[in-house]
Amino acid sequence: MVKYIIIAIVILLVLWLIGTYNKLVELRNRVRNQWSQVDVQLKRRFDLIPNLVETVKGYAAHERDTLEAVMAARSRAAGAVSVAEAASANNELTSALSRLMVVSENYPELKANGNFMELQKTLADTENKISHARQFYNDTVMKYQNKREMFPTNLVAGMFGFKEEEYFKADEASRENVKVSF
Repeated sequence: MVKYIIIAIVILLVLWLIGTYNKLVELRNRVRNQWSQVDVQLKRRFDLIPNLVETVKGYAAHERDTLEAVMAARSRAAGAVSVAEAASANNELTSALSRLMVVSENYPELKANGNFMELQKTLADTENKISHARQFYNDTVMKYQNKREMFPTNLVAGMFGFKEEEYFKADEASRENVKVSF
C-alpha cells in the first residue's frame, strides 16, 4: 500500500514538473512573440523616416543638423541587439523625431504639403502602435517574471535555466522636454 502511495506522489510530482515547465516555456515564448510585435512597429517607423527626412529637406535645407541627427538615431536603433539597446536607441530616435516636428512648425509651406502631412499622420499612428506594443510587451514580461520568480515555480525555472527578461524602459533623457534652439 505504501508503495502505491509513493508511486502516486512521484507521478503527481512529475506531472506538476511537466506542467510547470510547459507554462514557463509558453510564457517565455509569449515574451519573444511580443518583442517581435514591438520590432515590427519599430521597422515600420524606420521605413517612414527616410521619406519624412526627404520631404523636410526640400523645405528646410538649412536644418541639416536636425535631419542628420534623425538619420543617425535611426541607424543606431536599427543596429540595436538587446532590448535595453533597442529601448535606448529608440528613445533617442523619438527625441530626434520630436525635434524634427518642432522644426517643421517654422515652415508653413512644409506644413501645407500633403505628402508631409500624410507622413506625419502615419508616423503619429505608428508611434501610438509602438507605445501600445511596448506596453503589451512589458505586461507579458511581467507575467513571465512573476511566474519564474514565485515559489515553487522558481525551483523549476532555476533547474531548467529560465532567465530574466528585460523590460522596455524609457531612459532619463526621453523623459525630459525636448529643447529646440535656433
